[in-house]
Amino acid sequence: MPLPDLYILRHGETVANAEGRMQGGLDSPLTAKGLAQAEAMADLLRGQGLIAGEFDLFSSPQGRALQTAAPIARVFGAEVQPEPRIAEIGMGQWAGLLLTEIAERWPAHTENESVLDFYARAPEGERFNSLWARTGAFLSGLTRPAVIVTHGFTSRFLRTQIMGYGMDRLGDVPDGQGVIFAFRDGQQTILK
Repeated sequence: MPLPDLYILRHGETVANAEGRMQGGLDSPLTAKGLAQAEAMADLLRGQGLIAGEFDLFSSPQGRALQTAAPIARVFGAEVQPEPRIAEIGMGQWAGLLLTEIAERWPAHTENESVLDFYARAPEGERFNSLWARTGAFLSGLTRPAVIVTHGFTSRFLRTQIMGYGMDRLGDVPDGQGVIFAFRDGQQTILK
């Protein structure tokens, strides 16, 4: 699918991230480090040739993403458009639990469980097909350059589709907090 230039950001570090706690549909505020990451990403975007009024600023409606989008909105005088289709994957019964609690109550089936296998087995969690469909629907509606502030797992789904891969390639896409994944003509560049 031909897409405009896109910049995809994962929200800054949250209190829950620092604690090793699963958030999913829940929320926690950004830490001091997360706030600094948000400011640094806004500064990085300043050097990308974005012109106020000529790009869209989309954010997951979850507080941690909106908090990360705020400095970008301020720098560019842009309006943040909350977009539910880029909210984080639902974690079902694991939402709010520490990773150690999950490991105790729902031990991994293999010693070196991948992050994808971990997310896929969350009891009552959102299924990958659902997240794939909603992120794909979001991407298909983009008509001009956009900055997209989302979450780690949702970002992975968005970026996999932008690169023209199928769900079988989700594991090939890097993660990162405090970085920007820039896309021009389907090619990814990581800005730090």
